[in-house]
Amino acid sequence: MDKSWMKKQRGSREYIEGVLKFVEFASKHASDRKIFCPCTKCVNMNLVLPGVAREHLWSKGMLQNYTLWKWHGESAAVPTATECGSSHVQESLEQYGDFRGMLHDLCPTHGMPPEPMDEGETVQQSAQGPNDGAQKFYKMIDDVDKPLYAGCTKFSIFSAIVVLFQLKTLCGWTNKSFTMLLQLLMDMLPSDAKLPKDHYEAKKIVRDLGLGYEKIHACPNDCILFWKENVNLEACPYCKESRWKPNEASVTNNNASSSKGKKKAAKILRWFPLKPRLQRLFLSPDLASSMKWHANGRTEDGVMRHPADSDAWKMFDTTHLQFSSEPRNVRLGLAADGFNPFGMLSTTHSTWPVMLVPYNLPPWLCMKRSSLILSLVIPGPKSPGIAIDVYLQLLVEELRELWDVGVEAYDASSKNVFQLHAALMWTVHDFPAYADVSGWSTKGKFACPCCASETDSKYLKNGRKFCYMGHRRWLGSDHEFRKEDTLFDGFTDMRVAPVPPVASDIIVDTETLLTRCLGKKCREKYNKRKRGEANQCVWKKRSIFFTLPYWKDHKLRHNLDVMHIEKNVMDNILGTLLNVKDWTKDNYKARLDLAEMGIRRELHLQRKGDDKYMIPPACFHMTVLEKDGFLQVLRDVKVPDGYASNISRRVNLKERKISGLKSHDNHILMQQLLPIALRGSLPSHVIKPLIKLACFFRKICSKTLTVFDIASAEADIAVTLCELEKIFPPSFFTVMVHLVMHLATETKIGGPVQYRWMYPIERYLSRLKSYVRNKAAPEGCIAEGYIVEECLTFCSRYMEGVKTIFSRPTRTMEESTGVVSSVALESRELTQAHRYVLFNSENIYQFRE
Repeated sequence: MDKSWMKKQRGSREYIEGVLKFVEFASKHASDRKIFCPCTKCVNMNLVLPGVAREHLWSKGMLQNYTLWKWHGESAAVPTATECGSSHVQESLEQYGDFRGMLHDLCPTHGMPPEPMDEGETVQQSAQGPNDGAQKFYKMIDDVDKPLYAGCTKFSIFSAIVVLFQLKTLCGWTNKSFTMLLQLLMDMLPSDAKLPKDHYEAKKIVRDLGLGYEKIHACPNDCILFWKENVNLEACPYCKESRWKPNEASVTNNNASSSKGKKKAAKILRWFPLKPRLQRLFLSPDLASSMKWHANGRTEDGVMRHPADSDAWKMFDTTHLQFSSEPRNVRLGLAADGFNPFGMLSTTHSTWPVMLVPYNLPPWLCMKRSSLILSLVIPGPKSPGIAIDVYLQLLVEELRELWDVGVEAYDASSKNVFQLHAALMWTVHDFPAYADVSGWSTKGKFACPCCASETDSKYLKNGRKFCYMGHRRWLGSDHEFRKEDTLFDGFTDMRVAPVPPVASDIIVDTETLLTRCLGKKCREKYNKRKRGEANQCVWKKRSIFFTLPYWKDHKLRHNLDVMHIEKNVMDNILGTLLNVKDWTKDNYKARLDLAEMGIRRELHLQRKGDDKYMIPPACFHMTVLEKDGFLQVLRDVKVPDGYASNISRRVNLKERKISGLKSHDNHILMQQLLPIALRGSLPSHVIKPLIKLACFFRKICSKTLTVFDIASAEADIAVTLCELEKIFPPSFFTVMVHLVMHLATETKIGGPVQYRWMYPIERYLSRLKSYVRNKAAPEGCIAEGYIVEECLTFCSRYMEGVKTIFSRPTRTMEESTGVVSSVALESRELTQAHRYVLFNSENIYQFRE
């Protein structure tokens, strides 16, 4: 049909008749009696009744660049002669992705569709134009349809900027190199090319797709946030510290309005609102379908593969039926940790990002970098400690609103609007951060948060630290170990296992701590006042998460981190077996403590002369030949690419020690290499419990778990730790070794540990560290870098023909030469390979003795 009316003046007879013909044509292809409105305000983003679209087009005008009516039933395959050229350009401009479709899906975050009106109603033209955000959004839509330069058939203005920024992010280009590239491209391309002049201009364009963040001023001593009722305060009401930096707060009133006299906040919290980010999870049709996987795609066969299979998830669903009735409601996990944003520099600085994990996603997406949501960036230079609750106020208030009221969201997979709610399932931290978030002191006599006040600890006078033994409490009441005394701590033990604290007890114990200021100076005053008192409360605060209505109902609130526990246990084992100075837990102080406790007389110090004592060798000490054999096995290890780092480089045969191991190296050593390397190095009664410990970690770290396997591991680990108590000195049993006792229980409640440990979080911290380009403002760099990558992650779901974080290979693969090579194994190698398959195949477990 003739489209020349689109360029006529609004109100003219030709324009009015053209609108009527367009609405009549579009109504034939209406979906549920509604069509997309192509006016300059709705820009094909809102589904409305045909009568409403007609009134919009008469009052606001038609999109001038919308010459191919593909959203209203016109086929692009057979364009008319007048629009053949524009149709060809439009189709080729989508070569690198459906960016117009992306903006169409993105529309709900810029404003939900208006309520539909009856066909008889008219629309009054607004005296005011669209707001700034809408104007930027409309400009992006216009840039999607405009070629980069006259005659360009592959790139639009918008797609060129997004693809270039995508390459910058993937390849780690510096801002300066990106600016130089843009300037070079401008010289190479025709003069009418519409590219930004530098990185700053390009970032502003990409950021228009993003969701932004807010800056909240904080007390320099972490007492309060200058927020809500405190927003106009000039100083903290608790510590009286000024809100502003001292050198900037001293300006005179005459210069207060000048740019030189602008005050700078002493501490700034970056807050990334959660509601729009949860809404965005449902804007992409594929991602929206994945958010319902836990209800629609999960296999229920009694095997735990996902948190949705765990007791904690099922009990929460049973307790809160209204929440669980909507599968699109989001379950979240929270993780926080501090890191030095300056890389390997010796500068002491601790920045604390707070991240959220949406557990609705399937296993292959759940813990990926693209799925993590940054919520807060708590500034340094020092850790907030227990005052982290001051900064978590913003997030907790938003979580309360998401639980009570929810937020309206658009589901692109089912194409409907629903009320989205969210709940926080648990938190994940290393052990020091566990204390900061939960409020339980993880140091001293009652360091174990699971045993709480029933923690069995003993202070070692010579070693000047606590040891945590007493694992016989978890054995059967008639177990032979219970009556043995000198082989353990010198006493028989007939006690029952401790009961973890329940929410009601925690609320009662922390009642007096609710009004306490958590700032640094306030804590110093309180500690001085309490110094010397015998019975101090182990609780330092009541966690702010107890203000969430459902938090007390959780079966598992804070997770013990398997990654750090495994690393610390492995460090204890290697340092003690190899007797490495400053690493070993068996030294002269440990031997003095054995004498103090009156156990294992064969290990007590032996006098060798005047003022000289000899440390007698223990059964767990390796000889020089045994050390050489043990280390040589690790030196000869070769692992597949991407399986682990080159552990052989960490072995020092000359000094007979291992150093520089990372957390994942300890993971591989514990579960794979230690049982092999130990064979023949030590007596069998020493090797067996260590191998059993390695098997325990391997079992609970499995991707698939059954209740029977976990119950078996829970019973076995108690015996294993008791056997280790008979071998190693008490100093070996730090609180991290003791926490192994609780890992199986938490796995039974929370499900597979892959969703509850710090490996993906630590990797993400490394990514955040890479954003820091200006070392004078590390937190600002992290916030800006995250916003840009968040935008590009959303764009990557629609991009084609260019590498993205979803399409690039996980590892650098060598190019194939096309030649197939075959290797003939010798008899011994074939036997070893056969045994490896037998010992590592789950299908033959039932045939083992």
